[in-house]
Amino acid sequence: MSKNQKILLAIVYIISLGLIFLAIFKYFDFTRISDYSYIKYKAETTLSFRNDHYIFFVLLFVIFSIIWILLLGFASPLALVSGFIFGKYFGTLISVLSFTVGCTLLYILARLYFRDLVIKYLSKKIHKFKTLFNKNELLYFMLFRFAGGGGIPFAIQNLIPVIFDMKKKNYFYSTLYGLVPTVFILNSLGAGLEKIIRTSSKPNFFDVILDPNIYLPILGFLIVLIISYLIKNKFFKNK
Repeated sequence: MSKNQKILLAIVYIISLGLIFLAIFKYFDFTRISDYSYIKYKAETTLSFRNDHYIFFVLLFVIFSIIWILLLGFASPLALVSGFIFGKYFGTLISVLSFTVGCTLLYILARLYFRDLVIKYLSKKIHKFKTLFNKNELLYFMLFRFAGGGGIPFAIQNLIPVIFDMKKKNYFYSTLYGLVPTVFILNSLGAGLEKIIRTSSKPNFFDVILDPNIYLPILGFLIVLIISYLIKNKFFKNK
């Protein structure tokens, strides 16, 4: 990629990211984040719009999620939002598919245009994993995803396979399967928050934390963290 193309891509990236944050801040007044009545009103307005334009809302979420991942965004907030808006089952389905498509497109673009840059800055950080991935890239990258990338940020996880030239098909399926457990738990938590906001006038902290729609996903998340820790120590430590 030429210098002018890189500059153009950087400009597009900055503008796109700026527009996304502008839309978020325009829709939601973060100075009223502690005002439960305002949060409840915004939630009800969003859900009402979803009910009236369901297909559009699904397409909007899918497109936004793909673009967000392409812009190196975090997946966890979107998974919570997905559960809040679409419920834990359908929310998990569209979240995982959207994130996987976004990750795969990012991987393809990075391999085509930024391979040298990725290798330069990331190869030293994951050199101990390279031999492991080369043994069975589908299995070990799926475990790598499930283990939270060994503490590596999500955006960086998406780029790491560039270093060992992973097959696109294996990248897609390992990402798809590896994201399911965590995304399902986050969607369940989002769905639980939606139910509380919809049915409660002004819940206190204990009402929220003792609701099974909240503490069960949190318990599940802790279990996933423990399993992730065990996987990390088993496969992705001192290799």
